[in-house]
Amino acid sequence: MTGAGRGIGQAIALALANEGAAVVLAARTPSELADTEARIRSMNADCLAVSTDVGKREDVDRLVQSTLDRFGRIDVLVNNAGIQPPIGPFVENDEEAWFQNLHVNLIGPLHCMRRVLPTMIERRFGKIINMSGGGATAPRVQFSAYGVSKTALVRLTETVAEEVRPFNIQVNAIAPGAVNTRMLQEILDAGSLAGSELDAARARQSQGGNSPELAARLAVFLASDASGPLTGKLISAPHDDWQNWDAAEITRLNESPWFTLRRLDAHTLRGFLDNSPQ
Repeated sequence: MTGAGRGIGQAIALALANEGAAVVLAARTPSELADTEARIRSMNADCLAVSTDVGKREDVDRLVQSTLDRFGRIDVLVNNAGIQPPIGPFVENDEEAWFQNLHVNLIGPLHCMRRVLPTMIERRFGKIINMSGGGATAPRVQFSAYGVSKTALVRLTETVAEEVRPFNIQVNAIAPGAVNTRMLQEILDAGSLAGSELDAARARQSQGGNSPELAARLAVFLASDASGPLTGKLISAPHDDWQNWDAAEITRLNESPWFTLRRLDAHTLRGFLDNSPQ
């Protein structure tokens, strides 16, 4: 999994290891990577740490090949690496910083998915989990690059999910909620450029946000047999009732447009309103 050095990524890595998974850790900062690796090894779980910049295709190639050399297969891919800047009015954003955001948040997961999917297709099994975030389902003022990159990642999730469905591969996205991670500090550092989100970030800093462990539990659910054939969905860790979804509900959701980016109107929702989640 990528972005495994801290925050939500570290929480997911620990949760997967606790369930008995052999976890491959990828992050750009060696010291943070070493911390997660040490925690997992203290649990007597198997892991491999590979310093990786997901924006570089050669790094992703090395990460995947190292995983295959060590474990022989890849069952689950978690794309968690992400950044928020540039923060501020779109017309004032530095273009190179804008492009860098897309490179990390969208192109990085794209590289990882393209590299692991052939092995999953060959084995006719796999789970891919992408991390979405604020701005994917509604405009996020002053965070245009982040919102666009995460929206695109969700639509990529939905599209690839349909393409690989015949191969028993499920692709889903998680909205983790407002978690106090490095991204919170990015908002605070941006100051007034963060607009209306600055006060909310300050309150969250003092009062606490959503637990990263909640997103980790959702990731375990999507990585396990418990989620069955559920695919092509954007699921909110704190707001959706995923903890109570049984096989019948998963089947029903798979046949509906719920938890996707579809436009909400009479045309797209006809035939489904009577079967909406209660």
